[in-house]
Amino acid sequence: MKNLKEFLLHQGYTSIKLKKTKTNHFEIKVKINKIKGKFILDTGASNSCLGFHASEKFNLQTEDSEHKASGAGSNDLKTLISNKNKIQIGKFKLKKIALILIDLSHVNSALLTQNAGEVDGIIGADILQKGKAIIDYKKKSLFLKL
Repeated sequence: MKNLKEFLLHQGYTSIKLKKTKTNHFEIKVKINKIKGKFILDTGASNSCLGFHASEKFNLQTEDSEHKASGAGSNDLKTLISNKNKIQIGKFKLKKIALILIDLSHVNSALLTQNAGEVDGIIGADILQKGKAIIDYKKKSLFLKL
């Protein structure tokens, strides 16, 4: 019998290596509009998001959003939205993706407190669902369907 990776690659998936941080999160390298960034993989986040601080870095065109975000320890966070972005995770690519921008300073403060590096954003369930994601926790791999 094949191992999981071989099986999924044969099924049209691509494999992306995950890095476990000191805070027990999985960190992932992502390109937004062809610019590399560092993200946390969060299956519990309904939407992928970027910090306000990352707007210039990724050349995002933003507009006000009526939606309020909530997350661990924070409610009613002001948001911006950026439409028509390109995202690439390994060989997996999506076009015309809307991204939510929120204040991630509380997330990055918590990471720095535990001697982990800051992140540009969070990859959430919206992108994971589009990629039919499968996570191999033992091998620290994310699989996305091409």
